[in-house]
Order: sequence, then C-alpha cells, then structure tokens
Amino acid sequence: MSIDFMIVIFLIGFVGSFISGMVGIGGSIIKYPMLLYIPVMLGYTAFSAHEVSGISAIQVFFATIAAVWAYRGSGYLNKSLIAYMGGAILVGSFIGGYGSTLLSESAINIVYAILATIAVVMMFIPKKGLDDIPADQVTFNKWIAASLAFIVGIAAGIVGAAGAFILVPIMLVVLRIPTRMTIATSLAITFISSIGSTFGKIVTDQILYGPAAVMIVASIIAAPIGAKVGQKANTKVLQWILSLLILGTAIKIWLDIL
Repeated sequence: MSIDFMIVIFLIGFVGSFISGMVGIGGSIIKYPMLLYIPVMLGYTAFSAHEVSGISAIQVFFATIAAVWAYRGSGYLNKSLIAYMGGAILVGSFIGGYGSTLLSESAINIVYAILATIAVVMMFIPKKGLDDIPADQVTFNKWIAASLAFIVGIAAGIVGAAGAFILVPIMLVVLRIPTRMTIATSLAITFISSIGSTFGKIVTDQILYGPAAVMIVASIIAAPIGAKVGQKANTKVLQWILSLLILGTAIKIWLDIL
C-alpha cells in the first residue's frame, strides 16, 4: 500500500469518524460509500463491497470506543437503554456479520440502501418536545427497544456497519429519547454491536488489515474531537446534519444499484 493511498484512507477515516463522534453514529453510513467510490475516482484499486464492509466493521469498533470515552461523565449515557439494546444488537450483528458471506455484493448494497432509506424517512418525522424531557425522567419500552435492536443488528452486521445510522432514528422517533442522550447512548450501543459484526467478519476472513489499521488510527484521533463538538452543538443542527448525510448516501447507493 503506497503512502499516498494511505493518506487517502486516513482522510476518509478522519472525516467519517469526526462526523460519527459528533452525531452519534459509528461512521459506516459515511465511510462505506467513501471507501467504495473515492479510491476508484482517484485511480486506485477498487475495494469490493465485502472488503469495504470488513474494513468498516473493525473501524467502527475503535471509533465508538474513542467517542464513548469522550462522553464519560456527561450524564448522557443511559445505562438501562445500553443494556437492553446493546445485548440484543450484539447477537443480531454477529448473525448478520457471519451470514454476510452467503450474500452477493449487489445484495449487500441493496440491504445497505434499504436501511439508509428507512433511516431517512424516520429522520424527517417531526420530533416536537423531544429535548424538553429531563434526563432523569426518560422512559422507554424495554421489549420494543430490544426487538428493534436485534433486527437492526442482523441487517447492520451484513453491511459491516454497527447500525447506529438507523438506531438513532429509532431512538428519536420510536423510543422518544432526547437528542443528546440518543447521540451518546447510541455510540455505546454501536460499540457493542461492532463487537459482533467485527468478530463475524474476522472469522470469515473479510478484513483487509492494512487499510483497516490506517482507518483505526484516524478514528482514535477524530472521534473524540467530534464528540466534544457534538456536546456543544445545537441539537437541531445535529439532527439535520445526520438527516442530510443519510439522505445523500441513500440516493447515491440507489442510483448505482438501479
């Protein structure tokens, strides 16, 4: 792997991890299409969908560790929600990560596009009064939370994402969790999810360790910076950034499939 190619991979990882730390996602919603398209546009050898999903999976593992660490002591980490959704998504993501070898590259891309489309629709649903709920008065349906997390885990494991790009809309719209708590808590759940999907990718030999190592370094540097920025940013701005990112990615993936 040449130095200039390493720089390209590092920049992709840095930009994606900064944004992921800021808006509470693992970053695959951003880095998956960037890894798929940018190297080819610059004349480098293309990564396959399986390779991209493998690199994304292990990178998300490290990006979310770094971002959650930045949120320690903030009061935004909901331990009960992390336990219920984290346990369910861990099982689902391992099933999806291991089972992804049975799917073609086009099937993986279709799964990814469907997830992104659902997330787009949910992000544009009005969330009035959501951020007026005090942190100590936040409640949620434990069974609905766990069931949705398990389903998301299976689908996210298939594409090498940790599922936060759809977990965030679910937490905001279905479970009615305030924005800042959603961002912090989803990062912790995403970390747990990434354990299952990463293990599934490793045991099925779907990871290119050179590019993955570069992405990991970028993630450890950028994710905490993004998390600190996210703690100070306006919640509506954060929601719009995430909505537009998911929308742009969904459009791009669907255009390529069709």
